[in-house]
Amino acid sequence: MARADGGRTAAHDMFDRDRASRALGIELISAGAGSAVARMRVTAEMVNGHGMTHGGYLFLLADTAFALACNTAGPVTVAAGADITFLRPTAEGDELEARAVERASSGRSGVYDVTVTRDGDVIAEFRGRSRVISPGRPA
Repeated sequence: MARADGGRTAAHDMFDRDRASRALGIELISAGAGSAVARMRVTAEMVNGHGMTHGGYLFLLADTAFALACNTAGPVTVAAGADITFLRPTAEGDELEARAVERASSGRSGVYDVTVTRDGDVIAEFRGRSRVISPGRPA
């Protein structure tokens, strides 16, 4: 997906190579200027023994949006750490949206917040800490 102005970011290129996220049906909705939106529909394979979405899949969706947001500028940026707070359960068939936004950056470090929602209800809050590891894009 292109930015609103029609351009692509380094995050778009990174997502094109992200086989893990794409294999789970995650879609890149938008990415640019330190923010990103990604969506995922919960499948039967993502549901745990309690009949709700396994937390690992919620984390993965939020982590993908985080990665997209912190890689919009171009330098290769990775997670230095992250945590998530689960607020509501979700189930098979639910469409989840993760909205990531940069909160602060200094030098090679950054802090990003991601809100995961279902039909406008907040499902989880994620905070990621990023670290730039390369001044340019990978080959």
